[in-house]
Amino acid sequence: MDLKRLLFVIPLAVLAYLMIIQWSNDHGQNDLPDEAPPALSQQSSDVEPGEQSLDAPDTASERASTPQPGNTTESTDSAADTGNTSLISVRTDALDLRIDPRGGDIVYAALPKHLQRLDSDAPFVLLSDDQRRSYIARSGLQMEGHKGRITFTPEKTRYQLSDDQKTLQVDMRATVNGVDIIKRFTFERDSYAVKVDYLIDNTSQTPVSARFIGQLARDNSDDPTSGAGVGMHAYLGAAFSSPDDHYQKVSFEDIKNGSFKNADVRGGWVAMIQHYFTTAWAPNQDQQNLYYADVDQRGRNVAAFASPSETVAPGQTGDLSATLYMGPKEHDRLEAVAPHLQLTVDFGWLWFLANPLFWLLTHIHALIGNWGFSIILLTVLVKAVLFPLSATAYKSMAKMRKMGPEMKRIKEQHGDDRQKMSQEMMKFYQKEKINPLGGCLPIVIQMPVFIALYWMLMESIELRHAPFMLWIHDLSAQDPYFILPIIMGLTMFLQQQLNPTPPDPTQAKIMKMLPIVFTFFFLWFPAGLVVYWITNNLLSIAQQYFITKRIEREGDSKETAA
Repeated sequence: MDLKRLLFVIPLAVLAYLMIIQWSNDHGQNDLPDEAPPALSQQSSDVEPGEQSLDAPDTASERASTPQPGNTTESTDSAADTGNTSLISVRTDALDLRIDPRGGDIVYAALPKHLQRLDSDAPFVLLSDDQRRSYIARSGLQMEGHKGRITFTPEKTRYQLSDDQKTLQVDMRATVNGVDIIKRFTFERDSYAVKVDYLIDNTSQTPVSARFIGQLARDNSDDPTSGAGVGMHAYLGAAFSSPDDHYQKVSFEDIKNGSFKNADVRGGWVAMIQHYFTTAWAPNQDQQNLYYADVDQRGRNVAAFASPSETVAPGQTGDLSATLYMGPKEHDRLEAVAPHLQLTVDFGWLWFLANPLFWLLTHIHALIGNWGFSIILLTVLVKAVLFPLSATAYKSMAKMRKMGPEMKRIKEQHGDDRQKMSQEMMKFYQKEKINPLGGCLPIVIQMPVFIALYWMLMESIELRHAPFMLWIHDLSAQDPYFILPIIMGLTMFLQQQLNPTPPDPTQAKIMKMLPIVFTFFFLWFPAGLVVYWITNNLLSIAQQYFITKRIEREGDSKETAA
């Protein structure tokens, strides 16, 4: 390349680099607005008639068909549903909630231990019902002889878990047709799981039949925690669990089309999943529960369960309960709530590789305390396991590189006769014991591990806002200055120089373009994944360099002996 061309290319490259940084700043993944909680004086009188019914489909008649939209929207036909009621504030060390006494729905949930953005003190908002997003957790009683929601009376409007408390109990009371009902929320310190109970005291003269309904309602708004980068698209949608299918994804499109068939199963759970966080209803695992999905009158996607009906005789009491989880997708926490709920940490189809890699990564981190260096050490261990297979491939590549001049001579000698050239090449490969496909083996072996690591690093909330060193303050986000992807491209280019030049000119040009193409894709990959790839490239370069030098020395020794 002459001096004039170089003087033109360098400023152009710098300009392109600055434009990419500016574009990332304008459209990056960390430009989430801070969300303020709704004020306690906010009234719930804006509920339109017919909006929030929690009537579940009848178990017997709906097993073979999906519920109709009217079955999951409210009929506010009782006098108790027409009043204005202030929201209830509940604060613990892990949750900041707002509960609407009309029905007892959770209409706002923030997580103080997880920030909305790394450069902000605002907590991450998981549930909210405003102009930007509608995502709430609803629950209610489907009672025989009563239509619509129940408006509860709380003991007070502000609750906070004090430093000397391990649990916090929030009770709301109502009387319906002579039946006293307490809706109780039980919170625990350092927990995102909330136990929800309906305590029924039948003071009437007739038996009352009731069932617990739990719903997760979400609109089609984007996932606020999904990255803006290429390929950064975690699953956003609903999921159900049953003894036959521990983790069944049901997309919003499936809900809209009515593709999900009602499931009447023992145990199970229902969840709404997004990147890093989830909400889930886990009913009693010893009872037969009905699971269903629908679209409500506001166009929100509803994923829900209904417990079996329980009859409370006059003068008797009953307790219907379920657990609501609202928090990060952390394996240990999810496992403690319900069987198989940890599967919401979706590692993709290579989960059988990703799970042990995640287990190993967490144990390494427990020893050294830095997720970035943990990824580096994990890469070294993975490379050590794959060393024998990689060594075989690198030996084949080193031999092909050494025999490059002879292969070029054969090509020039039979360049006009492709069939003859191929025959001579095959004879040459057999004579020198060279596998022409051996150079592809490292990539073939590495790609499943790379894909598994990609999903593992992308899904692991442990890496969210986790610092590495220097300018990398969040391993789950892209490098803000694209330094790591550029280093990755340079290591890939250097590794390519150690490989034999492909005999086909077109293939050779494509191979030269790969470092540029990969660098472009890696610009928006999580920094943690790029750290893995750089480490892997450097180890591959070292391994390939020493094997190539050894092959060359062996060849020189044979020539000297001859």
